Amino acid sequence: MTDKVLDKDIEMMPREELKKIQSERLVAQVRRSYENVECFRNRMDEVGLKPSDIHGLEDLSKLPFAYKKDLRDFYPYGLFAVPMSEVKRVHASSGTTGKRIVVGYTENDLDMWANCFARMLTAIGATKEDIVQVSFGYGLFTGGFGAHAGAEKIGATVIPMSSGNTSLQIQTMIDFGATILCCTPSYAMYLGEEIERLGVKDQLKLKAGIFGAEPWTEEMRAEIEAKLGIKAYDIYGLSEVLGPGVSCECECQKGMHVWEDNFIVEIIDPDTGEVLPEGSVGELVFTSLTKEAFPVIRYRTRDICQLITEPCECGRTHIRMKKPQGRSDDMLIIRGVNVFPSQIEEVLLKIAGGDITPNYQIIVGRENNTDTFEVNVEMSEALFADDVKSIEKIEKTITANLRSALGIGAKVRLVNPKSIERSEGKAKRVIDTRKLV
Repeated sequence: MTDKVLDKDIEMMPREELKKIQSERLVAQVRRSYENVECFRNRMDEVGLKPSDIHGLEDLSKLPFAYKKDLRDFYPYGLFAVPMSEVKRVHASSGTTGKRIVVGYTENDLDMWANCFARMLTAIGATKEDIVQVSFGYGLFTGGFGAHAGAEKIGATVIPMSSGNTSLQIQTMIDFGATILCCTPSYAMYLGEEIERLGVKDQLKLKAGIFGAEPWTEEMRAEIEAKLGIKAYDIYGLSEVLGPGVSCECECQKGMHVWEDNFIVEIIDPDTGEVLPEGSVGELVFTSLTKEAFPVIRYRTRDICQLITEPCECGRTHIRMKKPQGRSDDMLIIRGVNVFPSQIEEVLLKIAGGDITPNYQIIVGRENNTDTFEVNVEMSEALFADDVKSIEKIEKTITANLRSALGIGAKVRLVNPKSIERSEGKAKRVIDTRKLV
């Protein structure tokens, strides 16, 4: 598969050589951060560490963690490691839960980001002959820019659609002959529904899609692939570490390769912070090795995940990560039971027969000091036209399957088709009113 590798010498580098590069870059990054980032320097001083104490990967676990809270505490530029005259671009979160988190990029950072995404495009078979429709949002959100720059890096044609205006998205996709789609998986599902409704699937030239920025299951992948007639690939990224392109799937679709020449990834116990043994499920932690403007060292993502260390059939040597199972800070604790929205989605998408759609909403509340747990699921047009007994039967099936999977009962309610609000960005799956009382 060497014809589908952008940087063969790096992507297929022997593990020992790759670790040597990581060690050298870690030592240099620790030194740069200590000299230029007050927060990191203070954390090092607090535990009695100096850059000279870090000799390579074997010393990584000695280093202090970084947290999302740090970005808000040092808003906007307090964590930058270069003067603003060297920062060529800034991105930021929406700030819906407080102060926005702000990240910066030097010219080298932007080139590295483009290269990471270009590796992914090449890994799924994209070439300069492809037309890439980027339907991630453009603006302060990092989504659209990583895909855009990566596509240009391989010489492909870019359609910078951004998100929204679904009818125009579909018409452009058809008229401009898009072959690769980049957006969130929930928006891909929405596009698939509309394409199905319009009856224009046979006019598409799409062959692949790159979807990320929110959790999605294997069942959802199958739905997207069926609705759009494509191969759907997973990508992982977060603004604090880079943006989309930190890791991605190859054509094997058996885990996302982390570009280890640019990042170190660890799995830790989310409660104790201890590094877990190989193959364990825990919290993802990233260290950026080549980022200049905004380096992070041992950044706690809160994503719950597992790494794959076995060699990939594609020949790449870089470690792979499975789909995150959820986020430790998104995990719902309902009547003492840990519940991830992705678990519910997995159950729903396994319901056969086309009776329900993948659109759902979880509503958690509290009455008389007891948690309430409801799941609203959109029924299909066919089931909506059926009799009440059929609807009740499906509700009972979902209720039983959820109890079996979660170990907790939920009130399941099938709602009318198209009644759950669609999202052109990240889907809002959970309404937890307990936080308001």
